[in-house]
Amino acid sequence: MKWQQALKDYELYLKIERGLAANSIVNYLLDVRKLINYLEDNEITISPIDIDKETVQKFIYDIAKVINTRSQARIISGLRSFFSYLVFEDYRKTNPLDLIESPKIGRKLPDTLSEEEIDRLIAAIDLSKPEGERNKAMLETLYGCGLRVSELINLKLSDLFFEEGFIKVTGKGDKERFVPIVNSTKKFINNYINYVRNHIDIQTGYEDTMFLNRRGKQLTRAMVFTIIKQLAEKIGLKKNVSPHTFRHSFATHLLQNDADLRSIQLMLGHESITTTEIYVHMDKSHLSKVIQKYHPRK
Repeated sequence: MKWQQALKDYELYLKIERGLAANSIVNYLLDVRKLINYLEDNEITISPIDIDKETVQKFIYDIAKVINTRSQARIISGLRSFFSYLVFEDYRKTNPLDLIESPKIGRKLPDTLSEEEIDRLIAAIDLSKPEGERNKAMLETLYGCGLRVSELINLKLSDLFFEEGFIKVTGKGDKERFVPIVNSTKKFINNYINYVRNHIDIQTGYEDTMFLNRRGKQLTRAMVFTIIKQLAEKIGLKKNVSPHTFRHSFATHLLQNDADLRSIQLMLGHESITTTEIYVHMDKSHLSKVIQKYHPRK
């Protein structure tokens, strides 16, 4: 079996059997391609079936000189998954990553914005331009519903259930969840739909897509990043701000206002509560509030 054939089969496995999202599949394949490039650069001719632990270990040792521990751990995890697939399909007897440990990395706490910083960013949007109403509705939805940027740009008009007070969100692995939406966010979305979007010449195939660019097509992830970066520069905000910052801020502010972790987990679409628990580490004052409120000997 050659590397390219193994990659093609692995991609199908990730897509069909594991049901991973396109972005996740790209990252998994990228990890394997780094190993393939290393073998080619060092003129090592060996198949994915025959490659041994020592060769993989040498690759990890060499790449560790130029990448940080978090990236190193990511590559080890990706390769372990790839070789586990080959073992599962009986191409190999053992996984060469079984005895290779990932480097210890600390839990990275996400950047967050204060409520005042969120307000300043949104207030900096130029509403005299048609895209201003769109951008305001987008950022209010990002923050008001705690969406990932991919979930935002894929939002459909048919996903809006305003009378019931929810929007339907398609998350990682095409898993759907219903997220509550507050009245102020509904108002901004309706303003955009009724006064801006209905004047756009919408291209075929994008009739149901909520947020459109000026050419009547779906916005890209990069465009949303750019809009937020430009607003941060406009108000002189020194933090590293991205669409995900709004999602982190959504969860942190809910926790600070005494929302329970389980509810936050459901709204964010986290598969495991341990992913949501990172927000407790960010704001330990929440724990103090909980014990003061609920402990019988407070």
